[in-house]
Amino acid sequence: MNDRGHLLTEQRLPESMQLDAEPIESAVAIMNAQDRAAVEAVEKVRADVVRAIELVVAAFRHGGRLIYFGAGTSGRLGVLDASECPPTFRSPPGMVEGVIAGGREAMFVAQEGAEDSPEGGARDVDERNVGPNDVVMGIATGGTTPYVHGALRRAAERGARTLFFSCVQAVPSEPKVDVVIRPLTGPEVLTGSTRLKAGTATKLVLNQITTISMVQLGKCYENLMVDLRATNSKLWDRGARIIAMLTGLDRPAAMSLLERAEGHVKVAVLMHKTGVDLPEARARLERSGGFLRAALES
Repeated sequence: MNDRGHLLTEQRLPESMQLDAEPIESAVAIMNAQDRAAVEAVEKVRADVVRAIELVVAAFRHGGRLIYFGAGTSGRLGVLDASECPPTFRSPPGMVEGVIAGGREAMFVAQEGAEDSPEGGARDVDERNVGPNDVVMGIATGGTTPYVHGALRRAAERGARTLFFSCVQAVPSEPKVDVVIRPLTGPEVLTGSTRLKAGTATKLVLNQITTISMVQLGKCYENLMVDLRATNSKLWDRGARIIAMLTGLDRPAAMSLLERAEGHVKVAVLMHKTGVDLPEARARLERSGGFLRAALES
């Protein structure tokens, strides 16, 4: 078994050496300070995140997908980010997908040993028929997860663009990828518990990748979620509020307009501002590539 003690995420944090004896207030202050360090670490790799987003946007524009592969917390964060995209951006469910070692059960109950199988990662890539239009992102905060390495190597063999996220210095076994995102978050408050700072950094980067990629596809107007799919009462309410902000309508009128637009905020705003009906609003959006600003200006 490989010795991982030299990795940054496995080392001991001097500031928390007496964690078991700290008063609650002091312990929370220590964690707050370390969470700020995670944000700073992500800021330092901004150029790499930009390169990753450029690859993802290019894939989306060619009908490709972004697929996350991870184990444990890393896998769960990928699944979480992917699951939020359809309600937030009206994206097809398969456009962003999260795959976790051990399958769906591993989201809720740890599947011991699943992360140790590079063959499992390769098999999960094959099952999704990954190809040249896709981007595969392997998430392994500790850097060494065999499942993730196997997935990345197979994805590259199948012609996909590849991204690797890690919070430790490069290790000899790392697969060759197109972009490495490596925020060095350092030792954890609770030694080795990468669900803490490293997990925070993971969530920050995934937020940036999907949010900005979707913005580049016309999924927002100004800073508003105009392409959300109203699928529950909260989203219907948010959609109506967005319409009210952009049109000056009161809430009941905005909700009525959203209903006529069949729950699609961009269509509703375009109908109101241009006076066109639902089919024509949809047609104008399609001609503008889905960008509300372009559709309004035309």
